[in-house]
Amino acid sequence: MATTPYSLTAPLHSAIAKAIAADGGWIGFDRYMALALYTPGLGYYANDGLIFSQMPTSGQDGVHAVGGDFVTAPEMSPLFGATLARQIAQALQVTQTDEIWEFGAGSGALALQVLDALRAQEVPLRRYSIMDLSGTLRARQQFTLAKYGDLVQWVGELPATMQGVVVGNEVLDAMPVKLLARLAGHWHERGVAIASDQAGFVWQDRPTDRRPALEIAGGHDYLTEVHPQAEAFVRTLADKLAAGAVFLIDYGFPEAEYYHPQRHMGTVMCHRAHRADPDPLAEPGLKDITAHVNFTSIALAAQGAGLNVLGYCTQARFLMNCGLVDLLGAASLPERANAQRLIMEHEMGELFKVIGLCKGAPWDALGFVAGDRTHTL
Repeated sequence: MATTPYSLTAPLHSAIAKAIAADGGWIGFDRYMALALYTPGLGYYANDGLIFSQMPTSGQDGVHAVGGDFVTAPEMSPLFGATLARQIAQALQVTQTDEIWEFGAGSGALALQVLDALRAQEVPLRRYSIMDLSGTLRARQQFTLAKYGDLVQWVGELPATMQGVVVGNEVLDAMPVKLLARLAGHWHERGVAIASDQAGFVWQDRPTDRRPALEIAGGHDYLTEVHPQAEAFVRTLADKLAAGAVFLIDYGFPEAEYYHPQRHMGTVMCHRAHRADPDPLAEPGLKDITAHVNFTSIALAAQGAGLNVLGYCTQARFLMNCGLVDLLGAASLPERANAQRLIMEHEMGELFKVIGLCKGAPWDALGFVAGDRTHTL
């Protein structure tokens, strides 16, 4: 049975309020974000609401998404996974591994596209392992991937060691971030408290010694994020990956752009019913909360933990390097229209980036043969 908005927000509000009270009346935004997204049965990614839209449809007045709150690349076009599969196939061969690990598999669309493409290419694969915190999404993934039977498995925790190719599409942006606010020249951590009327939540700032990685020029007030959980995630992968490669796809910037003096409002944003809003404290559990990725911090965390950078470029360049143009040639007109949104500059092509990492000596990865921007990290 689908949950109603009230049945979600009331108990989740209570759970968050109890957490705030237990911590003395204040929690950091990263804790709030984690509770709003991942509280079992109530958080945005843990309830049974329809999150991901189905494949968009094309009509005379444009392209439309069906249901859900947002469209990710695999839902936009099956050519996304088919193209990514070419890079995965090369990585499996070069690293002499035979397993894929996908984090945050969403609807299961990407896994299905990759598996179909690898089967068509006759790429040997022993296992496709999925790690996803959402039980509801796991059920949807199992339905989507039923035809692959025991080849696909779901894991609740990582083993001591792992090998293979790791894939994460729009995973890092959903990892909780800390908010830092420079106010009148002094840095504070921005957290969450209970409103005086007990009916909602309010922002509350506390002085902190934590700073962004770069000094922000000027003396104006400035709000930004730091990403300890995303960095810890990459370090965990580095620690456990005995052999293989990692490809992470998300929206974000290198550090110099991320902490640009003019980006003074931060990047935290919410998404619901294909509309964006900047207020994560309103209606927790009913909308996604995200932050752009600082790809420099991801690269540095990876290198510090023993991984090497294979490359870093825009999603458009990565997909074209992997042969998307060839696949478009055999696609129907509606399929082309949807797939082109993956590479158009004003759609996903420029804002979304891909970073490749590997265990051991770097090699010439297909997705970064042209347009590599590693020098900007």
